[in-house]
Amino acid sequence: MQHKRSKLANRTIAASAALILGGGTMVALNVAASASEDPPAQAALPSGPRMATIGCPDVANALPEVPEGARQEVDRELAAMDSQITEAYRKFADARGGPQGGPQGGSQDQGSVLGPLKDERTASLGRIADAVERQPEADRPQGLDALAPCTLRAGEQQDTAPDGSRQGQDPDGKQTGGQQGDDRQSGGPQSGTPQGDDRQTGTPQGNGPSASDFVDIRSVRPNVPRAQNRRTASRGTFTTACGRNENGKFNPDNVIVAPGVSNGAHHMHDYVGNQATDAFASDDTLAAGATSCRNQGDKSTYYWPVLRLQNGKAENDAGADGGGKDQNTGEIQTPSRVTLDFVGNPTGRVTAMPRFLRIITGDAKAFTNGDANANASWSCTGFENRQLKNKYPICPRGSQVVRTFKFQSCWDGKNADSANHRTHVAFARSNGACGLGFRPIPQLVQRIVYAVPPGPGFAVDSFPEQLHKPETDHGDFINVFEEKLMRRMVDCINDGRRCQ
Repeated sequence: MQHKRSKLANRTIAASAALILGGGTMVALNVAASASEDPPAQAALPSGPRMATIGCPDVANALPEVPEGARQEVDRELAAMDSQITEAYRKFADARGGPQGGPQGGSQDQGSVLGPLKDERTASLGRIADAVERQPEADRPQGLDALAPCTLRAGEQQDTAPDGSRQGQDPDGKQTGGQQGDDRQSGGPQSGTPQGDDRQTGTPQGNGPSASDFVDIRSVRPNVPRAQNRRTASRGTFTTACGRNENGKFNPDNVIVAPGVSNGAHHMHDYVGNQATDAFASDDTLAAGATSCRNQGDKSTYYWPVLRLQNGKAENDAGADGGGKDQNTGEIQTPSRVTLDFVGNPTGRVTAMPRFLRIITGDAKAFTNGDANANASWSCTGFENRQLKNKYPICPRGSQVVRTFKFQSCWDGKNADSANHRTHVAFARSNGACGLGFRPIPQLVQRIVYAVPPGPGFAVDSFPEQLHKPETDHGDFINVFEEKLMRRMVDCINDGRRCQ
């Protein structure tokens, strides 16, 4: 049961707003191309038009406590606020003939886009406060109005050469120049180009990604530490085979974040596992749904943003919500392989997940929120000891693109979900142990492989204003294992066996 919101909690919201609104400047460095193991030297590239977007404080992360009776209304308002940003971004891009522009924006942008957006957000925040206050166990949250204003944000340069081609390729599309990098990845600045005749499959769409979002995987130093298991570790693995979404189940909903709201994600999701999953699916709906999993005792829902080729070819959702209407364009790629493993804990035994536990890993708004919750890793087959958080990999010929999600593996022991969909689960500490009040559960490790043409010609779907950045990648999971099969999974992992 949720208790009355304390004065401390109210102050926390105000502090969160101040922190979010005080974001720092984004800096991007241009670096030279290199296919060697050593970090490339910096070099200047021609300046092109700058991508720009709208950044707004994330209200959900500022609301860790919402009474159960208010959550449905609050979720609807949060989804409405996402739609408000999407529409404001569309107006902003249309006014400039595309999302390119200066970092500050002019008074016209401030007045015609940000002003009305602030008014809409203020009204939604008021309705959220009203919904919470109506609950007998809660006080009215204070300080929410500070989360209403949004800003125009400058992104990286598009890196266009004088002849109009993308920087990093010749006019025919062959890769020739460096990719823009930064120092966030271990191993220092990174960039590179594929050797040989690796050709880009197409140019990015109007709202990204940019050339700076790609890096040759061969220029990245190995950066994945080996896990140090204690003697008491649970070392087993349980694998569930649920296909690759060969049957093409897609929708732009997010039943965890925006239940009951069509197009709550504003981007298209791939689904494997439970085939009844959409915005309106209840726990009962999921329990009765069919599954693509080989073991019919696993009716869990696994979903993630689709990956598309940016090749200018229209997909059949070009005029649909989540697709072209939300500036997600290009051919959706079916993975060549999807692996769903549940693994143990380095320090001790795991306990069963509760049925209908919901976990989100990563942050769909990491480009504007910052990367504190970003968690997807990008790599290439044959190079998976090199992982990228904020870059897409350029893989050499014969190597395929890999997305990896390692989900939170510590549970609070009480809740199947939380108001911000994060605080009921947590990542283990650096030594593998769970924090105080949390217990280890089987960790879902999701690996998705794609056979895309070499070069920077692909991107994940995203909210329009997130510009298809790689750090916005995310995965979602709802546990609908039958209890008997869940017990088998736990026993398998704790006994150190490999099961499926």
